[in-house]
Amino acid sequence: MANKILVTGGCGYIGSHTIIELLQQTDYQVVCADNLHNSSDHVLEIIEKITSKKIKNYAVNLCDLAKTEQIFAENPDFIGVIHFAALKSVPESVADPLLYYKNNLESLSNILKCCEKFKVKNLIFSSSCSVYGNVNKLPVNEENILQKAECAYAHSKQVGEQMIEFFVANAHLNAIALRYFNPVGAHISGLNGENPRNKPTNLAPVITQTAVGKMKEVVVFGTDYDTRDGSCIRDYVHVSDIANAHLLAINYLIQGKNTVKYDVMNLGSGEGVTVLEAIQAFEKVSGVKLNYRIGERRAGDVAAIYSDNSKVQKTLGWTPKFGIEDMMLSSWKWQLALEK
Repeated sequence: MANKILVTGGCGYIGSHTIIELLQQTDYQVVCADNLHNSSDHVLEIIEKITSKKIKNYAVNLCDLAKTEQIFAENPDFIGVIHFAALKSVPESVADPLLYYKNNLESLSNILKCCEKFKVKNLIFSSSCSVYGNVNKLPVNEENILQKAECAYAHSKQVGEQMIEFFVANAHLNAIALRYFNPVGAHISGLNGENPRNKPTNLAPVITQTAVGKMKEVVVFGTDYDTRDGSCIRDYVHVSDIANAHLLAINYLIQGKNTVKYDVMNLGSGEGVTVLEAIQAFEKVSGVKLNYRIGERRAGDVAAIYSDNSKVQKTLGWTPKFGIEDMMLSSWKWQLALEK
């Protein structure tokens, strides 16, 4: 039987890059489950173009347990699940918190039930640096006590991590939660990148869509923070680096290298970049002067956060290969490809 990996949310930004990485670097067969709420099945054609491999997508809402079970029943040779599927907009989660609790936690609960029922032993969970809340010590490492979540999205990730931790204690499952910092950039081919169906909220697509005139302006939410230029500091990490970490993490569990049943690891560059510095990096690599203005602070935003990534380097042997200028240049290439 083939060794199959289920990637939920595989038509999304990070999910699709991870599928490409899995198909190019391993012999695993990949199955996708994505209800296309904030993505498009056109991504499946892009994946095939880059990898020359076709994959099946189940357009299923994972909050539906019966339909989720059907995916597992039809694929008894799953050896691991990489679970990306979730809603992830901070402003939307502030406006509609119950939607985030229902969607993000119910879908995770169903994946956990199916892993146990169908004896799938390995799970990688897509978490977020937002679980740390407003931190009082930088850089952030995995020992940092989680502060109060700033929004329902962040809280759904905190609760999701705890659900997995409690669940694996008495289950066959081994799991790693990867806490991403700020994913940016596009595939080196320029063929795949971030193209949300709804209005983008992440910085890079907002910048590139403004640069081509799709959006009127970039709003920098606050320049009165206690940072070197007053704008928020974030730890930007290239999406292909994040994708590679998922491959390393699932292999680590499948090969039985883990010494604990549940673990958490930061995925970040280890460096902080301000929003204004990110804009300057874009202007430098693209040669485009960006239309941006300073706005009010945004609810749910923390002033500064960047990672200590020494644990993931030591445990999985992962180091990021791309810097902020690479991230901005690949994002720009992708945006220009979308305009053709």
